Amino acid sequence: MKNLIITTSFILLSAICVGQKLNTKKLDSLFQILEQNDKFMGSLAVSQDGNSIYEKTIGFKNLEDSIKSNRNTKYRIGSISKMFTATLVLKAVEENKLNLDQSLKDFYPEVVNSGMITIKSLLNHSSGIHDFTRNEDYLKWNQIKQPKDKMILRIANYTSDFTPNSESEYSNSNFVLLTYILEDVYKKPFTKLLKEKITDPLRLTNTFYGGKIDSKNNEAYSYTYLGKWNKETETDISIPQGAGAIVSTPGDLNVFIMALFNENIITKSSLDQMKNIENGYGLGLFRFPYADKLSYGHTGGVDGFRSSTRLFPADKLAISLMSNGINYENDDILLAVLGSYYGQGFDLPNFNTVELTEKDLEIFLGTYSSLQIPPKIIISKEGSTLLAQATGQSAFPLEPRSKNTFVFEKAGVKIEFKTGTEEMIMKQGGKEFLFSKE
Repeated sequence: MKNLIITTSFILLSAICVGQKLNTKKLDSLFQILEQNDKFMGSLAVSQDGNSIYEKTIGFKNLEDSIKSNRNTKYRIGSISKMFTATLVLKAVEENKLNLDQSLKDFYPEVVNSGMITIKSLLNHSSGIHDFTRNEDYLKWNQIKQPKDKMILRIANYTSDFTPNSESEYSNSNFVLLTYILEDVYKKPFTKLLKEKITDPLRLTNTFYGGKIDSKNNEAYSYTYLGKWNKETETDISIPQGAGAIVSTPGDLNVFIMALFNENIITKSSLDQMKNIENGYGLGLFRFPYADKLSYGHTGGVDGFRSSTRLFPADKLAISLMSNGINYENDDILLAVLGSYYGQGFDLPNFNTVELTEKDLEIFLGTYSSLQIPPKIIISKEGSTLLAQATGQSAFPLEPRSKNTFVFEKAGVKIEFKTGTEEMIMKQGGKEFLFSKE
């Protein structure tokens, strides 16, 4: 009994020491600034070797009814779902239900090049199958329930983007097909496989295959910011399947990714295959560098939701971030956490703005084009908010930093209107582009 007490005390002390690496007061200040300036709504969880060392949740899960989010609020995690699906596929391989070299032709021969596409090709995005979410008509049907046969027909009717296994390109179609294949070989719905093989064994009580968002079940709606938070539409969950239909919390994701890398779900051999990066893609995993450190995980986005989960195996550090409303870069929040943990620090953002009237904005309105890049940019306004919209993209709000300088922090865009001319300079990613009003 004495040895047990000593061991337990050591574990608790270790957790406390690790937690002290984070400047939690400064992180609290970061989230306070983001909340006060309508920059972020969502939740963060940080754990080290399975011990929670920081959690923070801000914003509303249901803004219309003024219901705040909490640490157990559940968010749609988008493409992080692919990590779960890939894990289930590797589990199926271990259980002799599938083989990574097995041909797609065994399941869906109607798909173009199915004889050349393997299960592995689907997992690491080297299949050449077109991503249905990139089609212009996608937003016309993404809120309508889509039966399995209709989705398969839609995917089968696309021409191939490239010869299978010759290159790689991200495609949600790959993981929708993997969902159906798992259901075929197990003769069970994906939602049941997820529950039996991952969420129940790991006691992930807040993780499940989603449905219509239910605020009463502590699920968050998503929002976009356009001068104010506006409720987003909901993608029907029948469409993304195992490519993006799972709902979870940051805490649950940290438990999942830690268990995955501890080989508590699949074997070391299977995990090594998942981690093997070819042309930028693993099997349902990405590799993310930070300074001289490496992490593995995935990002996700659906409607107004954005999410990220990653694990630094060498330090057993897991970080998961979920947002149901962003007007700021999620990556900047992650960099703040990493800067704090690894001793590099971080700067608090400054969102000082100036007040401009609708009349002040009128001189900027119009369509602008550049000789440097093809997209045109339409500058419009909604009330006293200036909006920019590039060709083929959604409009985004611009915040004033001076009478003629505006920013869109989320994408690192800065636009400066040249006084006395009908020109503007757009800065992004360290480059400058000159636009003239048509």
